[in-house]
Amino acid sequence: MNIQQLYEFCLSKKAVTEHFPFDEDTLVFKVGGKMFCLTSLKEWEKGTPSLNLKGEPDKNAELNAQYEGINPGYHMSKIHWVTVDFNSDVTDKMIRQLINESYELVYKGLTRKVREEIEKEAD
Repeated sequence: MNIQQLYEFCLSKKAVTEHFPFDEDTLVFKVGGKMFCLTSLKEWEKGTPSLNLKGEPDKNAELNAQYEGINPGYHMSKIHWVTVDFNSDVTDKMIRQLINESYELVYKGLTRKVREEIEKEAD
């Protein structure tokens, strides 16, 4: 997966927006105003891309133990976020699955009102 594929994959999800809330380097994807995926553009340029993704604490702990390329979230809650290295033992298929799970987790955590607004816009 390259940066363009990541970009298109994230933006293909319902109600996703892109932002640079911290600086011009950190690309953040949000749903309903909440982050579900972050990546550093400079790290892509250096050839060491990674993503920060939200996950269930128990599953994150399992992933950290199972994969060399999945670690506690860099500059994030170490319990609720993981950093996934692209050039590692984590396949593109697994990365897509983790992005989907992060999106779903954040989407489900939105207020009912926000979810209803998103559903209304999607129709």
